[in-house]
Amino acid sequence: MKQKSKTPFLKKVLFVLFVLLVSLNSVAQKFDKYFPKKDLTTVGVYYYPEHWDESQWDRDLKNIAAMGFEFTHFAEFAWAQLEPQEGVYDFKWLDKAVAIAAKYNLKIVMCTSTATPPVWLTRKHPDILATYEDGTKTDHGSRQHASFSSNYYRMYSMKMIEKLAKKYGNNKNIMGWQVDNEPSRLLDYGADAQERYRNWLKEKYKTIDALNQAWGNNFWSGTYSDFSQINIPLHKEWGMNLHSQLDHYRFADQETATFLDEQAITIRKYISKDQWITSNYRSNYDESFVGMSKELDFDCYTRYLVYGGSPGIGTKGYRLGDYTSIGMSNDFFRPLKGMYGCMELQPGQVNWGSINPQPLPGSIRMWLWHVFAGGSKFTCTYRYRAPLYGYEQFHYGIVGTDGVTPTIGGKEFAQFIKEIDTLRKKYDAKATLPDYYLKRKTGILFNTDNFMGIELNKQTKEWNTMGHFLKYYRVSKSFGAPVDFVRDTTNFSNYPFLIVPAYQMIDQKMIDKLTLYAKNGGNLILSCRSGIQNRQGHLWEAKFYEPMWNLIGSQIESYDLLMPQSPGVIKFNNQEFAWTSWGDLLKPNKETEVWATYESEFYAGTPAIISRNLGKGTVTYIGVDSKNGELEKQVLRRLYQKQNAPIENYPEGIMVEYRDGFGVAVNYSDKEYEINLPKNAKIIIGNKAIKTAEVLVWKY
Repeated sequence: MKQKSKTPFLKKVLFVLFVLLVSLNSVAQKFDKYFPKKDLTTVGVYYYPEHWDESQWDRDLKNIAAMGFEFTHFAEFAWAQLEPQEGVYDFKWLDKAVAIAAKYNLKIVMCTSTATPPVWLTRKHPDILATYEDGTKTDHGSRQHASFSSNYYRMYSMKMIEKLAKKYGNNKNIMGWQVDNEPSRLLDYGADAQERYRNWLKEKYKTIDALNQAWGNNFWSGTYSDFSQINIPLHKEWGMNLHSQLDHYRFADQETATFLDEQAITIRKYISKDQWITSNYRSNYDESFVGMSKELDFDCYTRYLVYGGSPGIGTKGYRLGDYTSIGMSNDFFRPLKGMYGCMELQPGQVNWGSINPQPLPGSIRMWLWHVFAGGSKFTCTYRYRAPLYGYEQFHYGIVGTDGVTPTIGGKEFAQFIKEIDTLRKKYDAKATLPDYYLKRKTGILFNTDNFMGIELNKQTKEWNTMGHFLKYYRVSKSFGAPVDFVRDTTNFSNYPFLIVPAYQMIDQKMIDKLTLYAKNGGNLILSCRSGIQNRQGHLWEAKFYEPMWNLIGSQIESYDLLMPQSPGVIKFNNQEFAWTSWGDLLKPNKETEVWATYESEFYAGTPAIISRNLGKGTVTYIGVDSKNGELEKQVLRRLYQKQNAPIENYPEGIMVEYRDGFGVAVNYSDKEYEINLPKNAKIIIGNKAIKTAEVLVWKY
């Protein structure tokens, strides 16, 4: 029989690759237009002209430019100044501030002021104010107190934004736009939210029978006969339907995303193609609206590290913060749209934490370098002048309360700006990332539904969902691996190693995608809890975890949870490791290797960690969550070494990245550490032996 020609298939493959390359190049060119590669990064600072006497604006903006800042940030909380009465707009003050900034060659990020609606609006339409679960309402005088589900709030917001965009959309000094301020998942129980939630459910499920099935409403007589009977779930009420709670989170996240998109669409009608649109998210990884907005050009994060929230490393670690905070933000936000910025980086002591110590001298400069190291196109800080009144009194700025004297943080920002200028002179447009760096490239699959689903039903107080992810992230960074937090839709083949932590709700499509990834040569690492439920959050009507068996090469017969006072023991490489929070009981196939076993409890001697070859790749299943992550580190070290990945062994607190022909290392630990540099490395900043809160930058 005559074989069919493979030429048409090859042509299709080549065409798809061509389209993909053109698309990626187009995206890169767009970002290069906004932020030229040769500049590496740019640094800005928030300024609030409405907070200060007009006679001081020229002095302040002149000093901002003199410190080396290249842009500033206006009108974030100024709706009352922009529209003091309904339909009456005042741009004269903002025109003057924009003109002064332009005089000193400062570009501007223009902000929508939607986080702070004016009192005339909240009094005319009090229903725009959010209603909490207990029935209490927010009131004027705070921020982020209006409901994204309020139809009036959206309407008035777009009217104001349209005026603002028309006014400044073609101003050459405006580099971009920030919509809202630190938007979050707002759980509003007002009338508009209730109606929009029901409509969202109708759109999702089409029929009430489909909703009843998805929510398992036969349980506890929870069945509905009409969508009008459904109320927003009370999350604090004991025993509330878990599936309804998860859907409410999804709805609330979508409300946030669509509110941002409406703003972006409104702005886009009037602005120059040279202006970009973004928002500044807090790094709340369990909120799916981050990255959901389709109309933003890219996403930004805000980061504060010293506020009593983390002990850090050693006795003074609380003055440096958690060493994964900035790194994880970089690696989470960068893959969302191909680039990112840090819109707010802590400038010094803050006012709103549980305890507000001074950051260790040098730490702010170190944070700036850490943001840069991940690939950030810009870093901005809140704020230039320390506020003299209001809720955020005692929050440091770049200058102190006299308005002119640089703070420690201000001096460190100025130092970083000068150092970046040094790097710009050494930039090589032809530089590429080192091969040894790319060979250990790692993706970590992150699905917000799974994160939220586990948080709603942990099964044990010993379980920490974010802590579980951080174990794998810390291990990857200790290996010196470039890490991307990837999504379900990501092309996994770009990653030699793919870690899938606690991917609890799964479907056959994802199982097939993971299987194909391994068969084509990828190294797949799954952790405990993965695949125990379907996408609806239901347990499979099959044997325990059965849809996962073929992928991992093992049955999973059950799982166990231990008491904190009686930890179990895992044995791996003749070492023992403690665990309590989750342990899957495995029954592997003959061809599957057993890497670690349980050494205590009634199932002592049975497998806890297994690995198998699958096609050209491997699948490793880590069926247990250890107490401190050292077990996971040893297991992954074996796997990476088996695949000849050239990994490092950085201690806790040392973070190393490469970008644009430069290597950057920072030290959050309490000990000096000497970096093993490549032979051709030329040190530009710092020394090989990095002390606490210090930085090393080299050209390779």
